[in-house]
Amino acid sequence: MSDRPLAPEIHDRGFFGHPRGLSTLFFTEMWERFSWYGMRAFLFLYLIAPTDAGGMGMDKITAGVLFGIYTSLVYLMSLPGGWIADRFLGQRKSVMYGGIGIMMGHICLAIPTTNAFYLGLYFIILGTGLLKPNVSAMVGQLYSQEDKRRSAGFAIFYMGINVGALIAPIVAGGLAQSDWWKGVLEGWGMDPNLSWHFGFGTAAVCMFLGLVQYVIGWHKLGDVGMKPTVPSDPKIAARDVTTLKAVVAGCVLGPLLGALIVSRGWVEINYMGDGLSISLMCAAIAMFYVMHNKMARDEDEQKRIIAMVVLFVGCLAFFALFEQAATTMDAFADEHTDNSYFGWGFPSSWWQFVNPVWILILSPFFSLAWLRLSAKDKEPSSPLKFALGMVACGVSFAILLPALGPIDHGGKVSANYLMAFYFFQTVAELFISPVGLSSMSKLAPQRMTGMVMGVWFFAISIGEYLAGRASTVSVKLGQTGFFSFMTIGSLVIAAGLFLSVGPVRRMLGRSE
Repeated sequence: MSDRPLAPEIHDRGFFGHPRGLSTLFFTEMWERFSWYGMRAFLFLYLIAPTDAGGMGMDKITAGVLFGIYTSLVYLMSLPGGWIADRFLGQRKSVMYGGIGIMMGHICLAIPTTNAFYLGLYFIILGTGLLKPNVSAMVGQLYSQEDKRRSAGFAIFYMGINVGALIAPIVAGGLAQSDWWKGVLEGWGMDPNLSWHFGFGTAAVCMFLGLVQYVIGWHKLGDVGMKPTVPSDPKIAARDVTTLKAVVAGCVLGPLLGALIVSRGWVEINYMGDGLSISLMCAAIAMFYVMHNKMARDEDEQKRIIAMVVLFVGCLAFFALFEQAATTMDAFADEHTDNSYFGWGFPSSWWQFVNPVWILILSPFFSLAWLRLSAKDKEPSSPLKFALGMVACGVSFAILLPALGPIDHGGKVSANYLMAFYFFQTVAELFISPVGLSSMSKLAPQRMTGMVMGVWFFAISIGEYLAGRASTVSVKLGQTGFFSFMTIGSLVIAAGLFLSVGPVRRMLGRSE
């Protein structure tokens, strides 16, 4: 008998024709993503802002490395977070504990001290690692395998992500940066530079709201996510307990030690970044070596794993380029862009809500296109979609090159250029992100599908770190050199993916 929680009966249509529990998970994810994207919208700007303006006073290279380490660890912690939920806590409690950790992290960020800042990042890393993979897993458990509402349910769930991502930069970013709010604080007799911390505090309040509605809607989930899968073999169960101790020690003490070292200035952040980059590279090579040479049982499985390497590289490359929105492009919007439309100015962090808007506008057209092409047996293969996405990435950076002339003369770039930049970035995202994990799952040998989520999150983790590291390229090459480098890099990767389409098809003997 399976230990997997039973899905609610198919007649449960209490939330727009879907199980009532979907509403609980929808709003939990919406508020969690609000807290994430709200803080992400201005975190890099806070790091590079001078201390007399309330910021951390870091140079852009150091800020980029710290940002890369932080976001990389957030995604990396999803791997042990998912395993701990599966074996020990269950998804339901893991999401609760994760949300509490995220809220505590943002509360720490709202405190204007260096030690509290690094402690806040630490709590968010651990909390997101517990919440993010498990809330998605519970959505799947709401439906039986035969329930035709499953895909639509995930579409509704992901809508919550985009709603949170759309609203968050406006509210949290507005409080962190707007002159109006700074004036309000000054009128209250407070230091206007504390506005950054009110932005962080808003993220804490939103995560609190997410937790409140999660508890209120707890009963709607039935038995979903309540029980972990405990191995029936006592030896395996005991081995898991031993592994848990090592995992908890590494996950809890590792980031805590890193935060302590950085906050105390014992080791430079750049050196820690170098150590992480080497570790990630070695881990990726070791992972695919073991999968190809030790776990694959025959030549067909080895070919599938090689094909997975192609998508793995495409994934990390995409996120390395796409996540510039929160680092180099955040700084570009703040320093070199005329942030106004029709004479109405707005904070630079508000640009972070443009991508969710484009997502909401363009997603139906992409979904319809894939359905029609699939019906005609002409839907592009996964490597081809990745390649087209990378071309769109290249176009997004190339668009900015003609706009850089005014910067050399002390001027600013029109906001229309950034609007076009985010349009093509969103096109790239829709080519790559929705199909990536699904394609990896199809490629993986059946008994290894449990590793695929980990492989995908690992690719994102590496991409996030590289995205932070790109600030070094921006500083050393200047704006023109940087956008040229990103354009050429995108197209080179796209070319490699285009060349891989045929070999991948031949390896698999099908149009994957």
